[in-house]
Amino acid sequence: MKKLCFLLLMSWLVMEVTAQNVVYSNLKGLLACEGDTVTSLKVERRTKNHILMTGGADYKISVGSDDSMCKYLKSRCYAVQADTSLYINCKRLRYKKFRFGGWYAPALRIGDHIYFSAIPLGSVAAGSDATMDVMLGGKFGDAIAASALISKRVYYEIDPETNKVGFVGKERMEELLEGHPDWKTAYLNENSESAKVTDKYLRLLKAEEK
Repeated sequence: MKKLCFLLLMSWLVMEVTAQNVVYSNLKGLLACEGDTVTSLKVERRTKNHILMTGGADYKISVGSDDSMCKYLKSRCYAVQADTSLYINCKRLRYKKFRFGGWYAPALRIGDHIYFSAIPLGSVAAGSDATMDVMLGGKFGDAIAASALISKRVYYEIDPETNKVGFVGKERMEELLEGHPDWKTAYLNENSESAKVTDKYLRLLKAEEK
C-alpha cells in the first residue's frame, strides 16, 4: 500500500519538460502530436449552476478577443493541450445515443487511448454507483436537468480506431490493471466507479510511460 501511495504521489509530480498551448483539429492529429501552437489560452472552470442551465462539460476555453479562434475552439477544435493539461471538446462526442454537450472535459492520454471525465450518461447513470441510481431521460437535456448528476463524474475512453466513446467502469479498469495485481486489488477494494477513484489508477498507469 505504501508503494501504491508513493507511485500515486510521483504521478502527480511528473511534469512535461516543455509546457505550451497546442490545439488539435481531430483525433488523428492529437495522437500524432500534430497541432497548432497558440500563444495564450484562457481556461475557465464552469460553475455547477451554469452546467445545470446550459449543459456541457466542465471547462470553457477561449483566446481573449480573437473571435475567430474562440469560435474554432467552441465548435471545431477537437482537443487542447494547455501547458501540461489535456482537454477534449465534448461537442461532437456521444456515449451511445447520448450527447455530452459543448465545452471541454479534462483528459488523460495513455498510449493511443484518451480518457476523459464527464457526467454520467445513459446506462452509466442508470446503473453506476457514481450516480446514486438517478435515471436519465431520452435526451441530454433531460439528464442534465437531474441536479443530482451535476456534481457526479465518471471516466470514458475514446477508441483510437473508431473514435467511439466507451465507459471506463469496473470491468474495463480490471483489464487495464491486469498487469498490476496490487493496484487491481486496491482498486476493487475501493468499490467505486467514480472519476475520483478511477483517476487515481489511470494516473498510476500514465506515470509508467514517463
